[in-house]
Amino acid sequence: MGVTIVRFLLTGTAVTLVVAGGKAISVEDKYALQVPNGLAFSDFRGYESWQTVSVSHAEETIEVILGNPAMIDAYQSGIPGNGRPFPDGAKMAKIHWNTKKSEDAPTPTIVPDALHDVDFMQKDSKKFADTHGWGYAQFNWDSASDTFKPMGDDAKCGAACHELAAGKDYVFTVYGKR
Repeated sequence: MGVTIVRFLLTGTAVTLVVAGGKAISVEDKYALQVPNGLAFSDFRGYESWQTVSVSHAEETIEVILGNPAMIDAYQSGIPGNGRPFPDGAKMAKIHWNTKKSEDAPTPTIVPDALHDVDFMQKDSKKFADTHGWGYAQFNWDSASDTFKPMGDDAKCGAACHELAAGKDYVFTVYGKR
C-alpha cells in the first residue's frame, strides 16, 4: 500500500493529510500552535528526546519532566541548590498522562494511560522580566479531536503557582541523584 503525505494551510493552521490506500487521515501539526500572546509549541521542538529531569505523580496524573541541554547542564552544575539562577535558554517540558493500573505488572503498579497535557517553561530574563525570567505554557490534549488546545492567554500562565518555589528560581522539580 502506497502512502502519500500532503501538507496545506487551512484557516491559519497547518494540516497534514496522510493518504494510505486511498484513505485520508488528518494529523495536527502541534508545532503550529501557540498560547495567545505566549509561548509557541515550536519553541520546544524536539522536547520528546530531551533528558529526563524527574518524574512526579499528582492525584490522577503521572508526569515526566524533561530538560533541554541548558537545563540539564544547570542542574548538573548545582543550580538551584547553589543559590544561582537557571541561565537564559534553559527549558523544561512536563508531559502529563492520566493513570491506570498495569494489566501486566504486579499490583499496585500505576502506569501512564491517555495523554492529558504538555506544559512548557522557558527562561528568558529579558522577555519574561515580569515573571522572574520564566515563561509558561500549557497545551491540553483533546482525545476526541486528537489535537492539542492552548490554555491561557499569555506566557504568565503558571507564574503565580511557581511563586511557591521562589527560593529555587521558581522551579519545583528536583534533579534526582543518578
